[in-house]
Amino acid sequence: MLTTRRHFLALAAAAPAFASVGYMANAASQAKIYSEDGIAIDGTDPVAYFTKGAPVPGDASITYDWQGATWRFSTTENRDAFAADPVAYAPQYGGYCAYAIAQGSLVSTIPEAWAIVDGKLYLNYSNRIQRRWERDMADYIAQADARWPSLLG
Repeated sequence: MLTTRRHFLALAAAAPAFASVGYMANAASQAKIYSEDGIAIDGTDPVAYFTKGAPVPGDASITYDWQGATWRFSTTENRDAFAADPVAYAPQYGGYCAYAIAQGSLVSTIPEAWAIVDGKLYLNYSNRIQRRWERDMADYIAQADARWPSLLG
């Protein structure tokens, strides 16, 4: 893909933010799902983004293991909905930063930087990166969709 001046400038502008992350990943060694200590989305209930329109902390006693990570839920109903169709509720790109995936990097996320676009959940590294991603979501999603399959090796 030809990198345009706009794309190069966006990546260059984001580089300082990503450099301070402490979690830029080597693609060959990364899990399919971003998690810390095995817990996806920092323990946030993925179904609640769709049902409550907000990140809701999950309960450590209501969990479901999927794709090598433990997912927490605020209710057993949410857990059961996720278990019935995890792909419908799990964040895109394994919960890695959607903006960074569009740039070709694996970067951590926070539960508060999120959006649902066309029925899919996307997470980002920070609220600042989220705002940048929102400026051209369709383009970033297209770029990330093209890059995602190869980033994990």
